[in-house]
Amino acid sequence: MIPKKIFFTKGVGNHFDKLQSFELALRDAGIEKFNLVKVSSIIPPECEEISLSDALRLLKPGQIIYTVISKASSNELDKLLSASIGVARLVNNNSYGYLSEYQAFGIESRKAGMIAEDLAASMLGTTWGIRFNQNLDYDEKIKIFKEKGKAIKTKSITATATVGVEKEWTTVIAAAIFIL
Repeated sequence: MIPKKIFFTKGVGNHFDKLQSFELALRDAGIEKFNLVKVSSIIPPECEEISLSDALRLLKPGQIIYTVISKASSNELDKLLSASIGVARLVNNNSYGYLSEYQAFGIESRKAGMIAEDLAASMLGTTWGIRFNQNLDYDEKIKIFKEKGKAIKTKSITATATVGVEKEWTTVIAAAIFIL
C-alpha cells in the first residue's frame, strides 16, 4: 500500500461542544465524509500532489483515508489557535519526503507555517545524516542542503482562528491526505 497521490486541506469549526467543533472543522476542510486513519509523516517518492477538488472526485463517502493531521482546540475566549502541516521534499520528487505536524497557541499563521516547514526540513535532513545546529535559521539550513547536493522545496498549510465566543469551542485542523 503505497500512496500515489496527496492533497492538503484545512478547516475551522466553532460549537459549544468540543467534538462538534472538530466535526465542523472537518466539514470546513471537506473531509467529514471519510474515515480518517492517522499515520506518520513520510511522503512516498513520486507521490503526486493534487487539488482538494480533484481528490474529492476520487474518494467515496465512508472510505478509509490515511492522514497526517494537526489539530488545536480551545474554548478560552480570545485564544489564538494554529494547526499546520509542513512539507519538505526533493525538488526532483524522486525520493521520499517528510510531513510535520505543528500546533500552537498564540502563534499567527505565517510563523506557524514557517515552524512546520522548518521541522519537516530538519527531519528530512537527519535521514541523510545532515545534523543541524538548533540555532540555524531556515535559510541557513536550505543552504546546507544545497551544499550536500540535496535541493529541497518546502511548503505548509495552516489554519488559524481566535476563540470568539465565551465557552464556545474552536477547533482548527490542517491535514495531508494520502490516496492509494
